[in-house]
Amino acid sequence: MDRRRFLLTWLASALVAPGAAGAQTGKVWQIGYLSPVAPEAGSPRVAAFRQGLRELGWIEGQNVAVETRSAEGKLDRLPRLAAELVRLKVDVIVALTNPAIDAARKATVSIPIVMVVATDPVATGFVASLARPGGNVTGLTLQRGDVLGKTLQLLKEAVPTLSLVAVLRDLAYPGDRKQLSEVEAAAKMLGLQLHPVAVSSPQDLEGAFASAAKSRAGAVVSIAGNIAFDHRARIAAIAIRRRLPTVGSVPEYAEAGWFMGYGPSLTDQYRRAAVYVDKILKGTPPDNLPVEQPTKFELAINTKTARALGMTIPRSLLARADQVVK
Repeated sequence: MDRRRFLLTWLASALVAPGAAGAQTGKVWQIGYLSPVAPEAGSPRVAAFRQGLRELGWIEGQNVAVETRSAEGKLDRLPRLAAELVRLKVDVIVALTNPAIDAARKATVSIPIVMVVATDPVATGFVASLARPGGNVTGLTLQRGDVLGKTLQLLKEAVPTLSLVAVLRDLAYPGDRKQLSEVEAAAKMLGLQLHPVAVSSPQDLEGAFASAAKSRAGAVVSIAGNIAFDHRARIAAIAIRRRLPTVGSVPEYAEAGWFMGYGPSLTDQYRRAAVYVDKILKGTPPDNLPVEQPTKFELAINTKTARALGMTIPRSLLARADQVVK
């Protein structure tokens, strides 16, 4: 009877916590990590994901292994890299942004896929809805309708004389039209005029800022997605040269030299992605996990860039910043 009770207790614990069971039986669960760009050395975002796994009992080298595949900025490599992860029979694929999510989704309909920073996953067809994603894709989205309005408010507070704002956009980026509509609605309420400038590749950046300067825009707001984020340091240099305070949709833009970044905390997004991985490895089907919208937002201001632009930042605005880059 004692032996039977022991076996039943062990089986129950294994069903509730496959991670622990994996460690006991020697099973190592495989996580595929698919990135459009090379993971940044010492990145707090990647560290947050790994820390999130550890806090949930997933220890690399013991009960879990992470297979990383990076396109290193060459997006045409993503389908091949996604196919590699499928051939390895990983238990779950963590796909960072839309290009990686799309490649993973086309490579498999059976392996669960966790989105980390998806843009408008319903419009792109990644999921049927946020509440009921369906299929094998779930995770986190950057989608939040009130962010762009708040961004313009903060910019107007930083530059009280602002009347014309250039909007850096990528016509091929998912959700571009929707985001532009949100910016237009917010601008109307604030009495601001907009000058959209489109980019389709990094080679268009110089011309876009030249157009913004020629229009006498007082600042630039970006909704250009991956092009802007992947080339944010280069854009920062162009913006300073053109004397244009530039604002991005996440705090990391300010870290790269933009005047301001406001939006969801990417570090928090990566940490939360580990929670999705944990639930999936413990047996929850991805279509039972609603897509999560961001809940933690941060404001970052780069005072060094402000000085280079000859700006005086209101103390009331600096006091509200979560991060001040000096």
